[in-house]
Amino acid sequence: MAIFYLYIFTKLMLDYIIVGSGLAGIAFSEFAINKEKSILVINNQSQNSSRIAAGLYNPVILKRFSEVWEASDQLDLLKEFYSSIEQKLNVKVDYRIPLLRKFYSVEEQNNWFAASDKPNLSKFLSTSLVTKKFDYIASPFNFGEVLHAGYVDTSLLLDAYNGYLKSNQLLLEETFDYNDLIINDDGVLYKNHKAKNIIFAEGFGIHSNPFFNQLPLDGTKGELLLVKASNLNLEVIVNSSIFIIPMGNDLYKVGSTYNWQDKTNVPTEEAKKELLDNLKDLIHCDFEIIEHFAGVRPTVKDRRPLVGTHPKYKNLHVLNGLGTRGVMLAPAMAKSLFDYIEKQIPLDKHIDISRIKNFVSNSYHNE
Repeated sequence: MAIFYLYIFTKLMLDYIIVGSGLAGIAFSEFAINKEKSILVINNQSQNSSRIAAGLYNPVILKRFSEVWEASDQLDLLKEFYSSIEQKLNVKVDYRIPLLRKFYSVEEQNNWFAASDKPNLSKFLSTSLVTKKFDYIASPFNFGEVLHAGYVDTSLLLDAYNGYLKSNQLLLEETFDYNDLIINDDGVLYKNHKAKNIIFAEGFGIHSNPFFNQLPLDGTKGELLLVKASNLNLEVIVNSSIFIIPMGNDLYKVGSTYNWQDKTNVPTEEAKKELLDNLKDLIHCDFEIIEHFAGVRPTVKDRRPLVGTHPKYKNLHVLNGLGTRGVMLAPAMAKSLFDYIEKQIPLDKHIDISRIKNFVSNSYHNE
């Protein structure tokens, strides 16, 4: 009898198996579910970059005063996507609060105003100086406000969404074993689970994936602090050499560092000192460290995501490389991949893995 039920179960064809339930994985899951597709998500929590991320979304690269790639379209979808999840799961995760860039000189002010005159940046950079004085933050040259910015509480988002998947028996909490994946013309078979397509949304874990590990995903380690500052009373995001994000209850996220050599999730004293030095330069009140986070962001050298279908196996797909802007990119990239698979709408050439010529040419003999 057990064999009979196993036989029946293996004959049930899912639309998608999704490996990974960080920002990319849950974004694709949500688009699939909303289109009444059947899914199974497999995740072992080994990658934590989505969970410990600052969750900041910002349409402007403030170091260079340039627009984030496709920022307007991404922001439009972001607002719709996270609002829908909030209603669905009855949680608050999207906080649209001002983001203020602290100026350190008149020259920085002038650079800001010059940037705000550019057609592609005028809708994102306020032309009015923010002269408000905040307790414990010295600001003789005031602030500039980035419009349409905010943050997503990624930890709460992942907890709530994975809880939803689990309660609906859509989540398999285990390490994906690539040796157990059987690829057929009509789909894939993983243990007892058969699906038309499999989506790999593993973040830095892609390096263990024999089908996609030759993609140029480098990984950049980032570290953040969660601090408590009872007297700060800050209700805006402040950006200087670091950012500080109010999380409520006198708690603030402080970040972030960049390390291109260390590929571990282990917090370091070196990064902690860097963050503390910059924080003490920004705020002048007492605070205590509550937690120290570290994770490896899935970054790519050309700063574009890695999205698309395996050149040899047409049922294997990748959704990765969201880098430091996962909150903004995840909904847009997941929708692009879903529409590509379901509607044959071509992927943007800047994100399509077919742009990686070495990967395409080597894919037929390196698994």
